[in-house]
Amino acid sequence: MAERWREPFASSPAIHNKMSTLPRKDTAPELALRRELHRRGLRYFVHRRPLPELRRTADIVFPRAKVAVFVDGCFWHGCPEHGRRVHRTNGWYWPGKVETNRQRDADSNIQLNNNGWKSIRVWEHEPVEEAAELIQAEVLRRRF
Repeated sequence: MAERWREPFASSPAIHNKMSTLPRKDTAPELALRRELHRRGLRYFVHRRPLPELRRTADIVFPRAKVAVFVDGCFWHGCPEHGRRVHRTNGWYWPGKVETNRQRDADSNIQLNNNGWKSIRVWEHEPVEEAAELIQAEVLRRRF
């Protein structure tokens, strides 16, 4: 099991307030992707566990097709394109936190795959139309 990292202290009350109010679900990239998928006629569930025994929630779930979609934020999930930023505040904390997130993401993918599910991960910066096309193709392929 991954090592638990001690939570850092916020560098200021303003930063604490900002970080504590960041949305964990229904983010702008999630909403844009959901709108596009809905526009394409796809119906889905949001913020649902694909596997009840797995304590992980997917952003978008297609139960019949067994497709789970995760919209990963560049900062939190270590995007290779945007996630290499050096953090000036609490620099000791963030590399371990992001690595723990990445390990959990990989474990989720493996567990879903082992149970017949397809896990699709989309970076928040990816064009919505391209992500929706990929998801739609996989959902349609797996429905029949």
